[in-house]
Amino acid sequence: MTPEGPLSRFVLIKAVLGPIMRLMFRPRVEGVEHIPGDGPVILAGNHLTFIDSMILPLVCDRQVLFIGKDEYVTGKGFKGRLMAWFFTGVGMIPVDRDGANGGVAALMTGRRILEEGKVFGIYPEGTRSPDGRLYRGRTGIARLTLMTGAPVVPFAMIGTDKLQPGGAGMPRPGKVTVRFGEAMEFSRYEGMDRDRYVLRAVTDSVMTEVMRLSGQEYVDMYATKAKAA
Repeated sequence: MTPEGPLSRFVLIKAVLGPIMRLMFRPRVEGVEHIPGDGPVILAGNHLTFIDSMILPLVCDRQVLFIGKDEYVTGKGFKGRLMAWFFTGVGMIPVDRDGANGGVAALMTGRRILEEGKVFGIYPEGTRSPDGRLYRGRTGIARLTLMTGAPVVPFAMIGTDKLQPGGAGMPRPGKVTVRFGEAMEFSRYEGMDRDRYVLRAVTDSVMTEVMRLSGQEYVDMYATKAKAA
C-alpha cells in the first residue's frame, strides 16, 4: 500500500475527522464487539440519511468498504475533489448503479471485497428511507452471504435522520446511536444462492434483526416503490 493509498487516507481521515465527528454527533456505539476482528464480514443495516455513510466507517475499528453512487466522486471544482478524496478514502467504491448492469456490478464488487477477507457495508433497502420507517430488503444481501460464506452483522442507525432531515443540507449537531447485533451465519443454505425462496428468507431474517435493533416500524414494500408513489 502506497502512502497515498486508500487505507492510509482512511487512517488519516479517521484521525483528523474522528474527533470532530464525535464532538458533533456524540455517537453512542453499542455491540461493536460483534464485528469479527478479521476475515470477511457483511455489515447490513438501515439507511436514514446521507451522513449514515460518513458515521459508519468512523465508528468501526476495521475499514468498511461500501458501494456508492459514482456521482459522489465525479463532481467538479474543489468541493467535488474534496468529496471524491473523502469518500474513496473512507472506503466507498463508486459504481454506476443506475445503469443496465448496475445491480450486477454492485453484487460482483461486494463479492470481490468479501473474497479478499474484508468488511463490506450494505443497506439492503437499496436507498434511503423516505419517511423513517424500515422497508423491505433486496435479496442481494442474501446472495452475497450465500456465495461467500461471510457472516452478516446487522446494524442500526438511530437518530441520524433527525440531524439531517431529507438527507440534504448540512447536518446539525446532535446525538446518534449506532447499534450492532450478533453475527448471523447461513451455512445451512450453502449452494442455494439461486433459490428465490431461500434468498427471501435469509433477507427477511436480516431485516428482522435490523428492525429489532432500530425499533423502526416495518413496511413490507420496497422503499423505491414508496418514493415513486
